[in-house]
Amino acid sequence: MNRKLIIILVAAFLIRLIALNQSLWLDEGTTAKVIRDFSYSAIITRFSPTDFHPPLFYLTEKFWASFFGTSEIALRMPSVLYSLLAGWLLYLMGGIWAAVFFLFNPLIVYYSQEARMYMMVTFLLTAAVYYFIKILRINGLTNLLLFTLFSVLSFYMFYGSIFLIIPLYVYLLYRKKHHAFIISASIFGVSLLIISPLLYRQLMNSREALKIVANWKQALGTANLKNLLLIPLKFAFGRISFYPKWLYWGLAGIWTVFIWFLVIKNGLKQKFYLYLLGGSLVIGLLFSVFSPLLQYFRFLFLVPLMAMLLGNKKLSPVYCYIVAAGFLVLSFAYLLNPQFHREDWKSLAKSLPANAPIYAIPSSMDALTYYKNIHIDDLRKINQAVNGKLVVIPYTADIYGLDYKKSLVDEGYKPDKTVNFRGVQMEEWSKL
Repeated sequence: MNRKLIIILVAAFLIRLIALNQSLWLDEGTTAKVIRDFSYSAIITRFSPTDFHPPLFYLTEKFWASFFGTSEIALRMPSVLYSLLAGWLLYLMGGIWAAVFFLFNPLIVYYSQEARMYMMVTFLLTAAVYYFIKILRINGLTNLLLFTLFSVLSFYMFYGSIFLIIPLYVYLLYRKKHHAFIISASIFGVSLLIISPLLYRQLMNSREALKIVANWKQALGTANLKNLLLIPLKFAFGRISFYPKWLYWGLAGIWTVFIWFLVIKNGLKQKFYLYLLGGSLVIGLLFSVFSPLLQYFRFLFLVPLMAMLLGNKKLSPVYCYIVAAGFLVLSFAYLLNPQFHREDWKSLAKSLPANAPIYAIPSSMDALTYYKNIHIDDLRKINQAVNGKLVVIPYTADIYGLDYKKSLVDEGYKPDKTVNFRGVQMEEWSKL
């Protein structure tokens, strides 16, 4: 293996260990709960119908946890490793700079530390593209079957994979690879039929959720200009944000324009990757018109394409070092500054007052119950609270359109204090 690649992979692995034990947040708490409370079969039959994702991620994570446990580091390590594997594939596809621009991209570094499916599906789709290119160059049944296998696995890991899979199949037709298209599309079609009963139930449940939960559509990501523009911005600048906002938007905007100027400039010389990148975004945008999901992290699997375009061998070495340095600075800004880390449910759990009832939206408390086994009363029934002190964790109350403060005031309660734990708020109330 190339010595430079080994150094880069080791460095990428080491920086991903920084703050890897930070608090789990809501979705990661759900991951922990599912693999702890459900058997393999129950994940498919009991949990998945109530979720919005296919079951393969949870099954994979449960298998991993059976060997390594459910600590924060153990739960997140698969994402760390899959991100490194994706970087290795990019090296094979586009050389050392493509690997660098992916492995040290600040958004990739952030989600490489998250116990969710995004890095796994990014690796699977990168592998699918890798074997797809081999089909275009040398054909071969093995390459075709591997492309199809990774495509199917990615769809079983994350339904949004279809946004990249569709342009790949369209390109097969464009290149008149009709035989390859028929074989691969047929296998994929069968896999789609197998999971279609589950997918149908999930779609029906999601429609009901959109009706019941007042602001759920906005939380999922409606098809609007803001959500669309956040995709290139976050791809280039990562998850950090700071005040004053004019400075943040100024710096983030300049850096984003610079990065995407290079991406598009190189894309004119590598039209295939630019086609995949643009085609996937267009399909995702169109789909979001009917079912909201236009959030940047759902398109993380496109960052490898961005890295391939940035890593064009004709790009000046000066630009390469500028981009790499910028990505590293932004990555370390996240890693070394706790204010950019995830919601701090760990500290909140330690700070809960004893002998006070806790009111919250129970379905949003998986991260809290990961750290503390406690009973949670439904915030939507706050008007049934008894006299005395109580604790409110209003997380997602706005999504449910819940005016709990008015209900408490009407019942004669007054706020005593509010404590923030990096994106999570705890309020203590008492009866007047």
